Amino acid sequence: MGIVVVEICDGNAITTLNIEEILEKEFPEVAVLTSDCLSFCGLCRVKPYALVNNKRIHGSTPEDCLNKIREAIKEELAIYQ
Repeated sequence: MGIVVVEICDGNAITTLNIEEILEKEFPEVAVLTSDCLSFCGLCRVKPYALVNNKRIHGSTPEDCLNKIREAIKEELAIYQ
């Protein structure tokens, strides 16, 4: 498992992108976990989001969210450098 964990809900709009493949290829230190529900009721229907080391990251589109997730991952990895 990676030192940065990205969790996504499978009912979320972010799943229109292959987040797991994209992020794990780009960042070997990342583990992407998909759950049925992350218990943020309704948020997944409103906008794309993910948890990056338990911090909520969201965007207006899946691509916007992905870019914000990348930035959050870089911030998390900077701690270990």
